Amino acid sequence: MLVRNGLLVTSAALMLVTLYMVFLWVPTELNLGVSQRIFYFHVPLGWLGMISIVVVAVASIVHLITGSQWWDDLAYTTAELGVVFASLILVTGVIWARGDLGWWWTWDAKLTTTLVLWFIYVGYLMVRAYSPKGSQSARFASVIALFGAIDAPIIYMATVWWSSAHPELNVGPVANDRDAIGSNKIYLTLLVAVLAFTIFYIHLVVERFHLRRAESALDRLHQSFAARF
Repeated sequence: MLVRNGLLVTSAALMLVTLYMVFLWVPTELNLGVSQRIFYFHVPLGWLGMISIVVVAVASIVHLITGSQWWDDLAYTTAELGVVFASLILVTGVIWARGDLGWWWTWDAKLTTTLVLWFIYVGYLMVRAYSPKGSQSARFASVIALFGAIDAPIIYMATVWWSSAHPELNVGPVANDRDAIGSNKIYLTLLVAVLAFTIFYIHLVVERFHLRRAESALDRLHQSFAARF
């Protein structure tokens, strides 16, 4: 409980710091103007939307190998949160594109692969919801999660591998020089935003995971009573 409360307080404090930095401290970007401020939300959401599907895939594989319900609950939890973050990636992306480029959507490689990721999340949750309960459901869903784990690095590298209307990479191991992102204030604000959203995401995972564990226990109890009667 202490850890859970600590995550909540830390994420709330960092979110307040992030909002202050985004709207009051960091300078307005010269070329893109005020609309560029959505960048500080779009990038962390993108990071978490992609990392979630990797966690889903790894947890699913470990569950299939070990048979541990703990890992299956973790996979399901991160998939639920992942679809929320993937939806927010798309929403913030199209809003930013509309403000800066004048269009809501284009079949750009990065946008299209991100949309594919959203469908993978939805497919995973639909399989879990409508296929027979038990190991069969987990097996079917794990295959979908593996496709998502393959799609995540493709999303990240899309602007490197293909011509893209999306801005070039400026964060990560294969990104351009750090100075390309702009001033040090812009870079620092982005780092704080990523940290704030990551801790908030961990807090959500922990809380939803505990709830999922309780749901799984109730399901097993229900199945036990159904088998007896």
